[in-house]
Amino acid sequence: MRGPAVLPGPHSPVGVPLMRSPRDEFDALVLSVVHRLDERWHDELGLVEFAVEETPMVPDDWAAATVPLASLVRGSGGTPTRLVLFRRPIELRCEDRSDLSAMVLTVLVEQVSELLGRAPEEIDPSYEAD
Repeated sequence: MRGPAVLPGPHSPVGVPLMRSPRDEFDALVLSVVHRLDERWHDELGLVEFAVEETPMVPDDWAAATVPLASLVRGSGGTPTRLVLFRRPIELRCEDRSDLSAMVLTVLVEQVSELLGRAPEEIDPSYEAD
């Protein structure tokens, strides 16, 4: 048998993996890159809140030709720095899973680079500007 009737679901036996939604896949990808960056830059990053949102909220008079892929809001006082990736604009620029992985890595490395005031290549040696 093939099709939705045989795919794992909430009533599947224990041990059968559930399907993950594209949103869950994206979140897992972001989390893996964040963990990798945090292992290397934990002391310098300090308190940073990483988040994923569907789309950015842009003003009605937005004049740029493109939509932002991420947002970095520096914290102050007791408020942590917040780094947000926008899932839909990133996904729409990618053709497949490897493009998506590369784009998430690129966006996160560039944002952490800006936050720490270091070159992207220093943040992650596998970074490629293209």
